[in-house]
Amino acid sequence: MEEHTLISLAAIVVLGIGAQWLAWRLNLPSILLLLLAGFLAGPVTGLVNPDRLLGETLFPVVSISVGIILFEGGLTLRLSEIRGARRVIARLISLGALVTWIVGTLGAHWIVGLDFELALLMGAIFVVSGPTVVIPLLNFVRPRGQVGPILKWEGILIDPVGATLAVLVFEIILTDRHNGPSLPMLAQGLLGTIVVGSLVGALAALLLLTLLRRYWVPEHLQNPVAVMLVVGAFAAANELQPESGLLATTLMGVMIANQQSVPIGHLSQFKEDIGVLLLSGLFVLLAARVDLESLTQIGPRMLLYLALLIGVARPLAVWLSTARSSLQRRERLLLSWLAPRGIVAVSVASLFALELDHQGHAQADQIVPLTFTVVVGTVLIYGLTVARVARALGLAQPDPSGLLIVGAHGWAREIARVLHQAGHPLLLVDTNHGNISAARLSGLPAMYASILSEHVLQADLSQLGRLLALTPNDEVNSLAALRFAEIFGRAHVYQLPLHGGGKSRTGVSHDQRGRCLFAEGLTFSALTQRFEEGATVKAIKLTEVFGYRQFRERYGPQAVPLFLLNGNGTIEIFSTDISLTPRPGQTLIALVDSNVTVDLSSSDTSARG
Repeated sequence: MEEHTLISLAAIVVLGIGAQWLAWRLNLPSILLLLLAGFLAGPVTGLVNPDRLLGETLFPVVSISVGIILFEGGLTLRLSEIRGARRVIARLISLGALVTWIVGTLGAHWIVGLDFELALLMGAIFVVSGPTVVIPLLNFVRPRGQVGPILKWEGILIDPVGATLAVLVFEIILTDRHNGPSLPMLAQGLLGTIVVGSLVGALAALLLLTLLRRYWVPEHLQNPVAVMLVVGAFAAANELQPESGLLATTLMGVMIANQQSVPIGHLSQFKEDIGVLLLSGLFVLLAARVDLESLTQIGPRMLLYLALLIGVARPLAVWLSTARSSLQRRERLLLSWLAPRGIVAVSVASLFALELDHQGHAQADQIVPLTFTVVVGTVLIYGLTVARVARALGLAQPDPSGLLIVGAHGWAREIARVLHQAGHPLLLVDTNHGNISAARLSGLPAMYASILSEHVLQADLSQLGRLLALTPNDEVNSLAALRFAEIFGRAHVYQLPLHGGGKSRTGVSHDQRGRCLFAEGLTFSALTQRFEEGATVKAIKLTEVFGYRQFRERYGPQAVPLFLLNGNGTIEIFSTDISLTPRPGQTLIALVDSNVTVDLSSSDTSARG
């Protein structure tokens, strides 16, 4: 038994994180592979049995995990990103939730055939969407404009709203089976949840900020203390008012994210790592709990109900919530095509099914198959189609491969000019007014700012995904790489090789800097000397006739490859830790000596400073 438990726990971690990694490698929505992994581990092979593994602690563990995920989601909610969309978000989680509840209730009653009180409960359950399913899809699609922030805010805030509504309806059903639902009781419970959740969340946020501001918690304990307060706030709020814990942790994250007195970068990164682990494990558990026998109850009525939620409830909720807003028609269409259900709906529905079965409710056995149909159906349909819909509407951002270049001095501008002429997006950042003026006069996008300032983060970086730190200061380059490693990923931050190879006592340690650009020893001083001696940057289209071998024969070993531009608009950067092989069809950008004789029959262009 102990060995099987160990294997089950290990399988959840391995399959969850493995599915996330495989989805990244295959460029697929991670939710799809997570569900597949859980389904194979649970009902197909029996490797993971969540109810036997966790027993009575399953749903409390799920609830606390969702609370932590909502806190992590709240840390990403910046009020500045929704200045023009706050009314739309407020309507989506109020009017939109009401519309979804009504349509879901009527459909469950008339289409599925549930009695009205159980239909009312199912309609409330399917109000919930949640960050566990919305945010992975948003990360995959990367929608333009206000659509992304709106969906992120709605997905995070709708969880406590929908879960609270479902619990209140469930309690009314249990306490007032003969007289029907009590609207005053529903309103009282909803008000209590809002008050308790808000107060507990605000107090927990203030306590954490006070501890950090006054340095009462050492660095190595700040993240554990934050988790402690999140879990404590969740439990305390739920004890005072059932299901108010989700609201408390969400508001706690939002308050911490939008204050200016305490830096929270380390908190955000830590919670993001925890969020990935919890989300992966929860989805494996979700799919592993599926009972193959319950799937036999899924019929045309449940599939028709799924179509009602996707094709009627969501579009109607969005169009009523966005009426008289500044959103374009195509933005409303994309909002109408993304409302997947996830772990919160399944966990709440499973609890209700067990309790109603104990109460002897005749239709309790239909709750789980109906929930499974809606959750898996929405995840599959939205996961497989939303990227195509976003691209068709012109709202999907391509993979951001543009360059954020730190330094706008002479040869940095020459490199930027060649890339800009090739149609590659970039932005130069420098604290020297003369450099910025020269860049702008050359038609290059440039910003006067420190790369470490907030002004850079507030700029439009949606098309930028790589950092090139080209300043003469190794420390500035390293700090820039460290900062943007959290935004672009450590694999996409580059800096010039350090003077002296970085091995002296004054050099920056290896773990505190980015990847080294171009070639060993090609420091700022070495590059400056090459340009002063007349070297230039060339963009050369490689063909079957004039390939990389011919390039080397013509320009010699002193030529330094810098970048490779692919036909699809992406860029590859030469660095000291990877070997790239240029191929025909690519454009090679290289630093070459100007005294090399150029054959006019070759297809190359040059840019001189």
